[in-house]
Amino acid sequence: MKQFLLFFIVISMFSCNYFTLKQDDRKPVARVNDTYLYKNDLQNIITNNKSKQDSILFVKNYINSWIKHQLLLNKAKVNLEEQTNKFEELVKKYKEDLFINSYKEKAIEQYLDTVVTENDIEEFYKKSKQNFRLNENLIQLKYIKTGKNVLNKKELIKLFKSKKQEDLDSLKTKELELKSMNLNDSIWVKYSDLISKVPVFKNVDKKQLLKKDYFIQKEDSLSLYLLKISNVLVIGNVAPKSYIKPTIVQIILQQRKLKLLKNIEETLVNDARKKQQFEIY
Repeated sequence: MKQFLLFFIVISMFSCNYFTLKQDDRKPVARVNDTYLYKNDLQNIITNNKSKQDSILFVKNYINSWIKHQLLLNKAKVNLEEQTNKFEELVKKYKEDLFINSYKEKAIEQYLDTVVTENDIEEFYKKSKQNFRLNENLIQLKYIKTGKNVLNKKELIKLFKSKKQEDLDSLKTKELELKSMNLNDSIWVKYSDLISKVPVFKNVDKKQLLKKDYFIQKEDSLSLYLLKISNVLVIGNVAPKSYIKPTIVQIILQQRKLKLLKNIEETLVNDARKKQQFEIY
């Protein structure tokens, strides 16, 4: 009988008047004490892309879950009756916070200036750079990995070690011969990232790898590795602007956000005071 009722409910929902609330839509399909689950409560949970058999099973599971939920809720209300006022206050506060935070997010989305220029970053860095001390070692480097038996190995090493732009350009033309490379030594990289991504350098003395203008050549059974350390900044040094630029941008935006919200609050209070919308007794 229950299976037939579920089948009837699902079939009727897939009729041409699926979204029309009919008189029998208020017919209950389940009850727990004085709380009822009605046919129209099931309309939003059933989609047309389910087969009839799947829909019947889905409705059955939903009703069983609803019954368990209501039974647990009733049991909780009986056993935690003294907590009712506390829970109601929490719900009220959550609802109020939800409204306020949603309004703030909408205001930020509409009014916040999200354009951070290079001048903004430079000005902030000059004022605050002493607050940005490194807690990790940074290096600028050139690096290539190629096959151990690469042709013209000596020529490749010579080009790699050279500081001439034309030699660097020549090296870039050999990109297809290389397994991996980083020839932009203006970018600051964490020492820990180098060791993690190129494990062959793990056994190299850390003090050596943290030396400016240090060159090292390593080989394993398959590959040749060339590494040139161009510059080093150790823990405790002021972080370079280029390295912390993303952090500075986020701080600037956060400061603007807080300032915007403060202005909104002050405007609300001032307008309400002028209109005598509140009093302090």
